[in-house]
Amino acid sequence: MTVYTDRPWLGRYTDGLPADITADHATMLELFRASVARAPDTEAIRYFDGVLTVAELDAASDSLAVALAAHGFAAGDRLAVYTQNNPAFVIALLGAWKAGGAAVAINPMNKARELTYLLADSGASALLCLDELYESVARDVVREGEGVQVHTVITCSALDWQTRGDPRLFAGAQGTKRPLGTFDLLELLDDYAGRHPHAPAPQPDDVAILTYTSGTTGVPKGAMNTHANLAFNSQTYREWMGLTPEDSVLGVAPLFHITGLVGHVGVALLLPCPLVLAHRFEPNVVIDAIREHRPTFTVGAITVFIALAGVDGVGKEDFASFRMLYSGGAPIAPAVTDRFEEQTGLYIHNIYGLTETSSPSHGVPLGARAPVDPNSGALSIGVPVFNTVVRILDEEGNELPVGEVGEIATSGPEVVPGYWNKPEATAESLPGGELRTGDVGFMDADGWFYIVDRKKDMINAAGYKVWPREVEDVLYGHPAVREAAVVGVPDEYRGETVKAFVSLRPGVETTEQELIDFCRQRMAAYKYPRSVEFIDELPKTTTGKILRRELRDGAAAG
Repeated sequence: MTVYTDRPWLGRYTDGLPADITADHATMLELFRASVARAPDTEAIRYFDGVLTVAELDAASDSLAVALAAHGFAAGDRLAVYTQNNPAFVIALLGAWKAGGAAVAINPMNKARELTYLLADSGASALLCLDELYESVARDVVREGEGVQVHTVITCSALDWQTRGDPRLFAGAQGTKRPLGTFDLLELLDDYAGRHPHAPAPQPDDVAILTYTSGTTGVPKGAMNTHANLAFNSQTYREWMGLTPEDSVLGVAPLFHITGLVGHVGVALLLPCPLVLAHRFEPNVVIDAIREHRPTFTVGAITVFIALAGVDGVGKEDFASFRMLYSGGAPIAPAVTDRFEEQTGLYIHNIYGLTETSSPSHGVPLGARAPVDPNSGALSIGVPVFNTVVRILDEEGNELPVGEVGEIATSGPEVVPGYWNKPEATAESLPGGELRTGDVGFMDADGWFYIVDRKKDMINAAGYKVWPREVEDVLYGHPAVREAAVVGVPDEYRGETVKAFVSLRPGVETTEQELIDFCRQRMAAYKYPRSVEFIDELPKTTTGKILRRELRDGAAAG
């Protein structure tokens, strides 16, 4: 691994983790127990007007672990967690570990077909579920879903641990009404209060949580994020961002997603420091939470920051408590970071990783600014994090030299050992333990890495390769563009041609031809979009990634 001695900040991040991080705390549960011993009265979770201290979180998760064991949950079992960003998620995570098992993170937007697959594939024996999701989705899945083995269902309410009941979020919340056939979380915690679990402590290589990939190229696969994976990258967040117990973390990423699990929950349990939660991402509600709780750090998709900056009346004073912001999960155009900094006074540091790398594998060091590649216009995703080796490979798996474009392949302590019960997929994506990411990029002569695009999103226009990311970055430079996505659509003459979908900034107008001309003046003739479609909101995942696939499929269908 190259260390650039003329760039001290870069050398700091390639020399490995600091010496004070030892193998003594190699699991997330050990890290949390050390926090309990060190700072039991520190606030662990702030949820609207509700607060849980570290000691209270420890006691609640103890009670849940005992309750799970009393209802048949054994060491090695899986607890599926199907809820939003609320305290129940964190309690469930710790409770599963203390009971000797693992958690299964489930997207609360999943419907019956998706939930059935995840419960059956993971073999979960217990489910902790938001009450409204149980009533609308999970009840029939648990009873009738093919292959589903859940025998214990625990329900929670979005209204638990707070008293405000914000109508912008909680219209469907049921409060104290427990669905028939389930155990109520608060009642269980009360019934088993003061009792301590006796399950074997998890080991570093044990699975801590199954996080399912999006399934864009097939069925979702359960990445086996181990305790060692999560412990390593929780410490990476702490050291990379210089976080201390004096900080507080704003939970804008979904906790079921790897960014929320590690960049929110993991680092907050490690420090420990307050984790500010607001049930789900609603820009006005999150701005209220920022104004009330004054968090100092967060990491989220760039679409989150675009939405927050777009709230009426938001200004620099609203973001004044933050020491730093990081963005990952979706590409960032340089024009977007510039615009956000002008409005809020904060520079957004890039970070990059996948579910299979337990959140970050690369990041822009704190205090540094990501360079922009002069040829593609791409903003760098940063440099590899601690103890991580990254190579650029051609289609035959050969390593490419500096500046050459190929697939990014990553090795390090954060890389998962494989996919749950899928040895063929593991062998294909993780040969020899090195992750083939499916992302196309390159490294420059100074050690900075850049993402060009996803391999599957490349557009072939009359034999020329067009990477959507490059066209999107140009579009973001237009003052009227709020969000942009570029896809390839069928074309009789060129085979594929470039189409852009654009949402506009409030109060700003433009035309299709103006945007086409804007791009034509700034890029090669085969790259610029031949058509532009205006839509109010681009489709996104719950983590803020724009769904090019959905746009592409819709365009192909006419």
